[in-house]
Amino acid sequence: MDSDRAHERTLTLEAFADTIVPGEKRFPGDVAVAGASQGGGAVAAGALPLLQWDATGLSGALDDYVRDLNAHTRRYAAEHRLSLDPALPPFAALPFERRTELVTLLTSPGHPEQELWILLALFCYMSYDAAPHLHTAEAIAGGHPGLTSMGITPPDPDGLWRYPKNSYGRQLARLHPDTTASGSLR
Repeated sequence: MDSDRAHERTLTLEAFADTIVPGEKRFPGDVAVAGASQGGGAVAAGALPLLQWDATGLSGALDDYVRDLNAHTRRYAAEHRLSLDPALPPFAALPFERRTELVTLLTSPGHPEQELWILLALFCYMSYDAAPHLHTAEAIAGGHPGLTSMGITPPDPDGLWRYPKNSYGRQLARLHPDTTASGSLR
């Protein structure tokens, strides 16, 4: 992929992810992240690496998503008499409010491509609320914005999570006598 297409793809997908879970601009001239929210959003949480991960099943279709999203944007801009910066991919050129309006249209019941756009949106959200493309302990240590905002605590020094206080304030069951130190049964 040539660098112009790669740049268009990155800006378009980041702008879409930022529409799903907005964050603050990474630098003053950031056009993909609109700055509609404080703190890190989907882009800072790693939406692009997650979307590009072959385990999602989406990575092979990302060029099609970018092409179609920008085509929808051109039609939307023409219908609303909006002028877009020709130096930017169309979707990234939209102001945040217009991005949100277009994504709402694409994901609305009755839209013929609704399922495709919801799938893309779900993976963008997933980057923020679950970080499945990262090891949880490493994500927390790195200050992952979604896991941090949800209050996920770091593991114990050995890398395991333990909960010394049961949620009911009492031990719910006795430990099975054949339980090993790792918590497995012999």
